[in-house]
Amino acid sequence: MTEVSAQAPPNDLAPEQLRLRPGADGVGVELDPASAGWRHLSFRITQLGEGEHLALVGDSREHLVVTISGGGASVLASDGPVVRLDGRPSPFEALPWACYLPAGVGATVTGHTAAGSHASILAIADAPSSGRETADLPLRITPADVRVEVRGAGTATRQVNHIVTPEFPADRLLVVEVLTPGGNWSSWPPHKHDRDDMPHEAVLEEVYYYRMRRPEGWALQRLYRRDGSRDAIWAVRDGEVVLVTDGYHPFAAAHGYDAYYLNALAGDRRTMACSDDPDLAWTRAAWARVAPDRRVPLVPPASPDSASPSSVSPDSASALSPVDGRDASGVPGS
Repeated sequence: MTEVSAQAPPNDLAPEQLRLRPGADGVGVELDPASAGWRHLSFRITQLGEGEHLALVGDSREHLVVTISGGGASVLASDGPVVRLDGRPSPFEALPWACYLPAGVGATVTGHTAAGSHASILAIADAPSSGRETADLPLRITPADVRVEVRGAGTATRQVNHIVTPEFPADRLLVVEVLTPGGNWSSWPPHKHDRDDMPHEAVLEEVYYYRMRRPEGWALQRLYRRDGSRDAIWAVRDGEVVLVTDGYHPFAAAHGYDAYYLNALAGDRRTMACSDDPDLAWTRAAWARVAPDRRVPLVPPASPDSASPSSVSPDSASALSPVDGRDASGVPGS
């Protein structure tokens, strides 16, 4: 049985330590539990040119590879066939492809470039096995497997792309993408997931990886505690990462600049349960009186027939979900 932590570990990282900027190549970012001050989640952004390789060790950690942009990748598992992940020009033009690798399954990831495209940019999340029963072979997730949700209303309307949901046969990992039109808010109302109080809240470590439709743009990310012991605000830019160790974490896209972020989370429970800031929770109920922003979805759902026979779906079909701001299991989120 998985041991459940009662709360997130104490974390006193300074704001400049919680925001990570790309390395010398302008792309690469990497973090692990030791640098983040938490228990489970590792995360990296890497780019691979045509034929370049990256080895994922088949130890006691599960992995998820997500295509961000470029020509995609091939994932050759240690005991399975090659899983081909198509690319996409950018997160603002197409839905993602992904490959889930259960703990104990290693793989070699090979980059591809499409005609006129740059190197393939990939996000890779991993977390240690808890012993929970999972898929035992690699699973490919195609755009048709990604459930598209229109969440919120008015200036809080955003698009949530569900990649690895609580129902997916993974262990600790959960992954979504969020697209926020310029001038709108997401991760709203502000919510947190740093203590175990089910069914209202679970302990989840989380990263935000940002891309901007216009790369010179920026957006605002806040991370705060109600007791005031932490209150950080960043003007986050294209390619940066923020660590959400604990506390509330709303996001706002600047006027004229559509924004994207990938959320990778890990915890002891397969849930996205989180609790809203009680001062601002009323705004969720107010959405029923406000129309959704018609710009959303920024990227439409994929046609079900675009999936190949070897794909594995976390949800049976893509769909536009209601605007009540709750995920498939009825809990609020990004």
